[in-house]
Amino acid sequence: MIHVRTRLTADFTVVSNALAQRRGSAVTVGVAVYILSLPTGTPVSIAALCEHFTEGEILISRALRELEQAGYLERRRERGPGGHIRTRTYFYDVPGGGPDPDGPPEPPKPRRSRKQPAAAAATPTSATVQETVHAPTQAGAETPIPLPDADPRAVAVLAALRRVDPRLVLSGQEAARLAPAVAQWLAAGVEAPQITELLTTRLPDRFRARPAAILAFRLREALLPAPPPSAHPVDRPAAVLPFQTCDGCERAFRAPAPGHCRDCRSGDRLRAAG
Repeated sequence: MIHVRTRLTADFTVVSNALAQRRGSAVTVGVAVYILSLPTGTPVSIAALCEHFTEGEILISRALRELEQAGYLERRRERGPGGHIRTRTYFYDVPGGGPDPDGPPEPPKPRRSRKQPAAAAATPTSATVQETVHAPTQAGAETPIPLPDADPRAVAVLAALRRVDPRLVLSGQEAARLAPAVAQWLAAGVEAPQITELLTTRLPDRFRARPAAILAFRLREALLPAPPPSAHPVDRPAAVLPFQTCDGCERAFRAPAPGHCRDCRSGDRLRAAG
């Protein structure tokens, strides 16, 4: 191999060899380099990354987890004004590194107010910062389900929804939360194409909430569809014969038509034989 290098003076990103030559998934390295090339403040959620890459949310989520375990990525949950929880994502060009010493100085932290909570102050880094606003936390909130613990068949059904409607892009955590409801339908014998049709038919033209919230509502409120008819016929019990009155002894017995009971018929045969 022979390098043909061009000296760039603009529109370039400095990437360490440790990251560029990292062993493992090429998706992980590609996601890391792409995030490093973005300006600070650009959203780097799973949905935003899926709009750029052709890989699905499962591979993108796995790449982000690998970068987080390696120390390149850090997520912090901070409380902002009004009690809302804000998730900020910090990306380091060196694993576990701090702010760039040649970069801008750290902004002063806002003063606390007795009536209002302190605003979330972030330490600037040399990489992208993502802010995601969540609803205020409540006591007894659901614990996030790790994606590996979710039913893989249910996750596959949820991941394939974006092929029907490109707006139905789910993060790994959203797919893990919705997977138990889909797994319940699969366990009831409902096929994956039927679940996809129920979740994607007659969706609104504009979403006023996250796609995961719309899907959760449909999974919660929709009636469990009936499974397809079985190919093997089910053996049904024979019909119960009605009661008849014996013409000989007037005892009750079950038979399809009036006549003699078993004892009278046996006696008639014995007399005929004698």
